[in-house]
Amino acid sequence: MTLTKTNVFSEIATVINTFNFESITAERKIILQPLVDYIQTKAADQQEIRLNLICTHNSRRSHLSQVWAQTAAAYYDIKNVFCYSGGTEATAMFPMVSKTLAKQGFEIRTIAEGSNPVYSIKYAENEHPVIGFSKTYHDSFNPQDEFVAIMTCSQADGGCPFIAGAEKRIPITFEDPKAFDNTPQQAEKYEERSLQIATEMFYVFSQIK
Repeated sequence: MTLTKTNVFSEIATVINTFNFESITAERKIILQPLVDYIQTKAADQQEIRLNLICTHNSRRSHLSQVWAQTAAAYYDIKNVFCYSGGTEATAMFPMVSKTLAKQGFEIRTIAEGSNPVYSIKYAENEHPVIGFSKTYHDSFNPQDEFVAIMTCSQADGGCPFIAGAEKRIPITFEDPKAFDNTPQQAEKYEERSLQIATEMFYVFSQIK
């Protein structure tokens, strides 16, 4: 497969250039491998690749994972990749998530206000934005079948042993930056978690042939 990289915004490209796949431990790469295999099989068969990234409240880690996975797919020119996110319950995308992504170069627009705002999250001039808002994983906005369920938090992973409609269920859990909310380290820890998720999602898509 020839890679013709999408021209992501320059600030995002600068962040991408800092990624070091060698920083991902061998144990972590074993955890990521089932997702590599799933995407590779779909790509080889020229099938649509639907990733539903799931966390308890669909407020932090699942959104970061969705945005970075979609960006990575475009960057490596992996076709027909559609990334979604959901929770076991709907709340709202935590404001620090959009602030963190904006700092890392994404163009963020609030397209609907309210208790569960809707955001447009763009990573490139000519690519469709990711639409970010909190919803359940089985919400009608998300695919109902022929998708992989990626469990991004241990609570959702333990609480949802079965995801209806999923072809495969893969736990790839991340520590919750919520633990640092309203502390002096909040911004730093959200950025750190975002960069970990980004590095791992880019590693996954870099492996697709």
